[in-house]
Amino acid sequence: MTEETSMCGIVAYVGPKDAAPILLEGMQRLEYRGYDSAGIVVSNKGLKVRKCKGRVADLAKVVPARFKGGLGIGHTRWATHGVPSDENAHPHLSADQRIAVVHNGIIENAGELRAKLIADGVEFASETDTEVLAHMIAHAVDENDSLEEAVRKTLKSIVGTYGIAVIDSERPGEVVVARNGSPIVLGIGEKEMFAASDVAALVRYTRQVVHLEDGELAVLKADGFHTFASDARETAKEPLTVDWDAGHYDTGGYEHYLLKEISEQPETVTRTMSGRLDERFHVAHLGGLNMDARETRGFRRVKIIGCGSAYYSGQIGAQLIEELARIPSDAEPASEFRYRNPVVDPDTLYVAISQSGETYDTLAAVQELKRKGGRVIGIVNAVGSAIAREVDGGIYLHAGPEVSVASTKAFTSTAVAFALLALHLGRVRDLSPADGRRIVEGLRRLPGQIEDILTQSDKIAELAQKYAHHPSMMFVGRVRGYPVAREGAQKLKEISYVHAEAYPASELKHGPLALIGPDMPTVAVVPDDELLDKNLTTLGEIRTRGGQVLMVGHREPEGKLADDVIVIPKNEIELDPILLTIPLQLLAYHAAVALGRDVDKPRNLAKSVTVE
Repeated sequence: MTEETSMCGIVAYVGPKDAAPILLEGMQRLEYRGYDSAGIVVSNKGLKVRKCKGRVADLAKVVPARFKGGLGIGHTRWATHGVPSDENAHPHLSADQRIAVVHNGIIENAGELRAKLIADGVEFASETDTEVLAHMIAHAVDENDSLEEAVRKTLKSIVGTYGIAVIDSERPGEVVVARNGSPIVLGIGEKEMFAASDVAALVRYTRQVVHLEDGELAVLKADGFHTFASDARETAKEPLTVDWDAGHYDTGGYEHYLLKEISEQPETVTRTMSGRLDERFHVAHLGGLNMDARETRGFRRVKIIGCGSAYYSGQIGAQLIEELARIPSDAEPASEFRYRNPVVDPDTLYVAISQSGETYDTLAAVQELKRKGGRVIGIVNAVGSAIAREVDGGIYLHAGPEVSVASTKAFTSTAVAFALLALHLGRVRDLSPADGRRIVEGLRRLPGQIEDILTQSDKIAELAQKYAHHPSMMFVGRVRGYPVAREGAQKLKEISYVHAEAYPASELKHGPLALIGPDMPTVAVVPDDELLDKNLTTLGEIRTRGGQVLMVGHREPEGKLADDVIVIPKNEIELDPILLTIPLQLLAYHAAVALGRDVDKPRNLAKSVTVE
């Protein structure tokens, strides 16, 4: 038996319209969550199912024009376990074709449950863990004569994570959804209801949403919904109004979402800072932290946790906090943090980063910290998301939805949010008004400087053509430049599939220099700071060993220390890493285009990782 992951998308609808077009449109907006297979089911005098290996566009081709029904559920899947196939695609049906289920998550005890069902004579049509749910709910609904009660009782036997939507052919007016570790959002329409794993699937139809909590279920009918806990106790939910609309999810005339999101950064950085900079006292106003000055001064350490690009932005953040607030700070992958039985110190401020606010490893780390009495704030983009609800306070990025799998504008806005946090902490402590003014003025300059960097896109495209066909690349940087190099290597790897490694520049001579040669170009992050001379020496070491150098910095180096140079505007030295990331985003993007990659949907990856 194989298990599947939940980097997938769920859509559900109940109302007076035909469900199929709504499901397909919503699934297309969720394809960044998974795109190896897709399927829908509608209820109309029985269940009608279409599913296939491939993308939503492939599914749309096999859905008949007269695929009618005002109730339905859909799913777009990306599995790291289990073979993508027509049989393994969702929805999964019970043997009597009465119950249909779509599921994000992993049922950890699926093997045991499957064995019991097989012993009872159940024949399975797929290799997935999800099919277990369909058969168990079908058995329970016969006993309880209530779909919601059948789902609730079935989930009591489940160990693992799930976001599910369930329909019953004999109850054509309701959908039951449930959440535990994988997001489910309800959308409230006019005499119609929606559910999805992300608001992206809902904003074309409604901006009134309700987020389910872990362990919570909901019954959706055309005229409304009700929510309840796993013990059947009714729960009260207040709808939120989503700021994003359908236009945020269009490419806006750009060839790819990724290029659009890179190009939006002058505006998104401005939104992240909007209303938060105080010109009079040279501070950052961050009321969402829910901490007064006395409490803020009490912290003796800052620990930052995140995954992937969020982790690298946390490294930039730790550097900013140490420099501006003089508080010892470090960043760690959330996926490692939660497993090493960390010592939780009451004098430490913990910062959790997640664009989606649903990253499972980060959410689990936050919950562990809360259990142990840690003070946790969040830096997230999605309002109302699980991490945003779980933390004690935080900073919303207001970067708008990020559709491309590779994070760009959310990464940059996160780095800016850390600059605001560092300024806030610093001015409460020992950062002088003069230095506060310097940082505020530097932050004000960022959007225009990012705009200047974006004008070099054509030049960077030419450089990408030159370097993209090498089998591997090295990225190096010192201190402030090292997390920039790590993020640059990450971007190149994930969207162009070119192997890339990032090292501190000072570590090259301790081993990695053995790799340097004509076929291993180096991208060197060289800010114009107190380490400039040391960085230039590193370039010389690479050049004398036959290595090509692409330098990203603030000025052309003397001599022939670099084959190519991308010169960007200079800001304050503490803020320069924010600007240095932008050309590396463009380099990765243009390299991926040059190599013919699927830029927005790179292989083996999905946007929102809601399992471990």
